[in-house]
Amino acid sequence: MLTIRGLGKDYGPFTALHTIDLEVADGQVFGLLGPNGAGKTTLLRVLATLLEPSRGQATVAGFDVLRQPEQVRRHIGVVNGGMGLYDRLTGREILRYFGGFYGLRGAALERRIRELSDLLALEEVLDRRAGEFSTGMKQKVVIARAVLHDPPLLILDEAASGLDILARRGLLEFVQRYRAPGKLVLYSTHVMEEVERVCDRVAIIDHGRLLTEGSLAEVRGPHAYLEDAFFELVKRENAGAN
Repeated sequence: MLTIRGLGKDYGPFTALHTIDLEVADGQVFGLLGPNGAGKTTLLRVLATLLEPSRGQATVAGFDVLRQPEQVRRHIGVVNGGMGLYDRLTGREILRYFGGFYGLRGAALERRIRELSDLLALEEVLDRRAGEFSTGMKQKVVIARAVLHDPPLLILDEAASGLDILARRGLLEFVQRYRAPGKLVLYSTHVMEEVERVCDRVAIIDHGRLLTEGSLAEVRGPHAYLEDAFFELVKRENAGAN
């Protein structure tokens, strides 16, 4: 589903990503961890074709992010913690509007909206204006908007940021249900509990470098908690950088 070879990104003299090599199969939730400024969001933006890499290659579902960006965009959905909605539109109107961008219309679009309403419990938001939504309600519509076209790759970048406990629980339950053959969820977060709950494998990035990648058990190693393994790896990387 996702192949990254020698991927790097520079901003003038500053290197945000060094040489990232990673291969991720479908049918799983893959966690991406790292402290602020580690390069996680830069990597996800390259994969989403929002940034061009300075070197290397990445493919999503077999499509190259640099040479075939339109095909990549048709195969991904993106959710982050800062995505907004049109306050004057209802949830249903928002989904109908964005459905047109994906070529969904008529009965097929209405059927997909009903499917997502069942999956995400959207009944309370479909016929209300977005300006009346709580943060959790808004996030539900943002997620529905991202998966209207049933993308094989779903990118969640700090998607739980700012959510209350009920909305966060709903998000994690959705992530678990979205895991399926032919699909991949990239889940970037600072919250180790979320990773332990929903992720099958995880990669840790710091200073634009991939520090480790593997199953949760492999990354934990001798530690009882993923957080302890994370801090040890980052501490070692910072010591090496100094």
